[in-house]
Amino acid sequence: MPKVAKGVTLVVGLGISGRAICRHLAREGVPFMVADTRTAPPGVDEFRAAHPGVALHCGALTALDMSEAAEIVVSPGVDPATPGLAEMRRHRRADGAPLLVGEMALFVRAARAPIAAITGSNAKSTVTTLLGEMARLAGWRVAVGGNLGTPALDLLVDVPDAELYVLELSSFQLETTPCLGAESAAFLNLSEDHLDRHGDMAGYRDAKLAIFRGARHAVVNAEDPMTWPLEALPAIDRFTTQPPGTEEWGIASREGRDWLMHGATPLLPTDEMGLAGRHNQANALAALAMGSHLGLPLESMCEMLRRFKGLPHRSELIAEFGGVRWVNDSKGTNVGATLAAIAGLGPTLQGRLVLLAGGLGKGADFTPLAAPMARYGREAILFGADAAKLAAALQESVPVTRVADLEAAMQRARAIAESGDCVLLSPACASLDQFPNYLARGEAFRERVHEYVEEAGHVS
Repeated sequence: MPKVAKGVTLVVGLGISGRAICRHLAREGVPFMVADTRTAPPGVDEFRAAHPGVALHCGALTALDMSEAAEIVVSPGVDPATPGLAEMRRHRRADGAPLLVGEMALFVRAARAPIAAITGSNAKSTVTTLLGEMARLAGWRVAVGGNLGTPALDLLVDVPDAELYVLELSSFQLETTPCLGAESAAFLNLSEDHLDRHGDMAGYRDAKLAIFRGARHAVVNAEDPMTWPLEALPAIDRFTTQPPGTEEWGIASREGRDWLMHGATPLLPTDEMGLAGRHNQANALAALAMGSHLGLPLESMCEMLRRFKGLPHRSELIAEFGGVRWVNDSKGTNVGATLAAIAGLGPTLQGRLVLLAGGLGKGADFTPLAAPMARYGREAILFGADAAKLAAALQESVPVTRVADLEAAMQRARAIAESGDCVLLSPACASLDQFPNYLARGEAFRERVHEYVEEAGHVS
């Protein structure tokens, strides 16, 4: 049986994060080897070229003796319950620290600037990007990444003089982070997702709550107690889409306009924001609460809220023609994200919502989509591996059409949408049954909509 040599760190997983871990260990002069459960993982040639002489084990982890590893660093895409790893979670290093950790444990040891960390089932990319842009506008040297964009360990090299790290963190990253020690940590919301990894909602929530370990400030959703830390923290802020309490961040009406508020203090009229929808107003409040604790000027934060138009593939308006809006929310990979998109767009329509949904549901319950689709929907057009499960959840509430793929769904939507309607791609599912990732799914939607626009222009 091959063996990890005594004193050597084992990196498990040769994906994007795994390769970032390898680069970091190489820079630090830490001896390491790599294991991947796949017999022929992509990127092997590039890995060997970058790290000549570093041992690589491909295949079952149970065939590798890890007993003398100095540390085991697991990529987020690798389940710590994988056979061969599960038993190592109980082991400790000589200093008492866990033997098995993730990339963020290495980052925390090396970082020399405060960390602002954001998690949640939905909207974490929006809040992460928004907070980073607020800091940049204020003149701070900020490094933004993590689960979004650049791996956290690469930020140490890309922005060596960073004054602030703003990190989006997934449950996969947090479950292997013993103590993050964030200056400010936000848990935005919790809805069903990744149950195939975490087993149930309790396991999923526990992984997310790790964001608060060692945190000096927490930002939580006042309307969602599942986001609240289980232990007392030095400081905590709550945000709500309702009129706020004395110290809360919320929304209230002043002279006929809705305002973002901190307690009784009005900050910015919501109609001046670059982002539309109630869910994005909640995102803005979370960013304001974090930025305020970090010391960002209110003027800079509000100015960025006026400028910030949102992220690609997240409730992104692609085009409007024939009176119909086409919105790309391909990043809506779970039920909670799709609920937020429907709730944000539905009340703004003169017509109805045509929902394009489907893919890999990851064991989720789709029934919460029924009530808002009954209220706002014209039709649900369903495709992909779990289309039948979606249909079962929705067919009593809204007309349902099942098709083979996104292309067919868009053709059907184009045929039935009426002036004042919105065609919304918000799949409530992962994309991997028919696309490499949600980005490719969103790009396919975008390209086809642009073709429709050209055709419509030629006709007119």
